[in-house]
Amino acid sequence: MLVVREIAVSGYRSLRRISFPVDRLSVFVGGNGTGKTNLYRSLELLQAAARGTLTRDLAAEGGMDSALWAGRRRQGEAARICLSATLRHDGTGQDFQYTVEVGLVQQAGDSIFGAAFRKEPQVKAERLTVRTRGRTAVLLDRDGRSGFVRDEAGAKRSLGGDLLATETALGSLLDATGLPEIALVRLALAGWRFHHDFRTDADSPLRRPCLAVTTPTLASDGSDLAAVFATLAHIRQDTAEIDEAVDAAFPGAGLVIPEPGRHASFGLRFPDFPVRIFDPPELSDGTLRYLALAGALLGYRLPPFIALNEPETSLHPDLMDPLARLIARAAERTQVWLATHSERLAAGIAEHGRVRPRTVIKRDGETWIDGLKLSGDFADADED
Repeated sequence: MLVVREIAVSGYRSLRRISFPVDRLSVFVGGNGTGKTNLYRSLELLQAAARGTLTRDLAAEGGMDSALWAGRRRQGEAARICLSATLRHDGTGQDFQYTVEVGLVQQAGDSIFGAAFRKEPQVKAERLTVRTRGRTAVLLDRDGRSGFVRDEAGAKRSLGGDLLATETALGSLLDATGLPEIALVRLALAGWRFHHDFRTDADSPLRRPCLAVTTPTLASDGSDLAAVFATLAHIRQDTAEIDEAVDAAFPGAGLVIPEPGRHASFGLRFPDFPVRIFDPPELSDGTLRYLALAGALLGYRLPPFIALNEPETSLHPDLMDPLARLIARAAERTQVWLATHSERLAAGIAEHGRVRPRTVIKRDGETWIDGLKLSGDFADADED
């Protein structure tokens, strides 16, 4: 498995230039407007590069005019967004570093003008390296539309002329025959799971039954929550953790998970009404959102990396400690990255997960993390 070791971002919204380590459980806390969501969004964009949707995702959030760093740039500095992730292989100790740069379409006369619409984001460069026992090898190198990949025998292969300026090479190499390391990195990034603001309105998928299909991992929107619960109850036949999480949040309550037919469903029984089962359409927004987070963090199989953005939204303050326990428990099985407004939630995770929350701040309009050195390490790292 590849574990995220470091993230670096420059030129994106309030992220002028930042590089920071990522632990098994990383917690970032800060107020509105400090840029926590931009940190979270940069992780989503790295995954989009692996999936081949990076430029489309940037266009959807307002295009480069909206996404680029709005502050001053040094004279001659290109207007670019640079995203980088360093991943370590648990088994071999190898470090893989993937970097992608996105910029604006060049003016007329440039050799690649016309390969993208005038306002469309364009991939300018990509690079994937692997470091093994102190030696670094380049696995993928792309400048504009040209470049190469290195196969498992060490030979270089041209990327070919079909690669568009709006496509990432990592996301376009669908035939990875002979490119196992490149395929490994792409699959690792594509396997990340993001959860932000589960919908709880009347038409939310959380409130509806779903198809009865064995579902080890919750979808990002929670649309298969009932199937996740049914998988725990009727495939693994072990609901001890989810029962404990429900009781911790709603003392005396119990999750009811009928054996599925064509569809999977669930309900909640409260101690005040022992013979009444409350179906998802009847549950409060906070109750339903907590259950969705429990499904995301206690599933049969967890993704290699889970990112949560403000999971405390709509939750009663009394649910912060049960949620902190859930997050700390999930971090025993996978890597968890969290951005939150809640000091109470951060303190609970610090207690149960034995980690040090990091405070996100604004410094002259630039998002920064308190205690982070320019070298990309935290000043107190040696104390841990």
